[in-house]
Amino acid sequence: MTEERPGAAEVVDSVLGALADPTRRQLLDLLAAQGEATATTLAERLPVSRQAVVKHLAVLDAAGLVSGGRVGREVRYAVRPAALDTTARWMASLAADWDRRLANIKRVAEAAEQEHDPGSARSD
Repeated sequence: MTEERPGAAEVVDSVLGALADPTRRQLLDLLAAQGEATATTLAERLPVSRQAVVKHLAVLDAAGLVSGGRVGREVRYAVRPAALDTTARWMASLAADWDRRLANIKRVAEAAEQEHDPGSARSD
């Protein structure tokens, strides 16, 4: 993985692991749409218990995707975009590497085709 910052590989690994679960992806979507919410509020929108939501939020928090802040007796969770940004940069870099590789394969294949059939390059 080509990253400019130390620890970026661990961030990406943690984010991808956290996002592997569909319930955690739903939680992230809900928080992104609502801005912030409590575990109780989130559980009302999902087919899992509040305790399950709290556990999923803990995984998302450990991955740096959400943070929880106490407001009175409630803990309100919100999305933290930095870890997603790091992961998106890694994915964009990976996609660019593949694009370069595929362009190179295409160039080599076209050159081999022209070498094999020199007449195909002319349009008479």
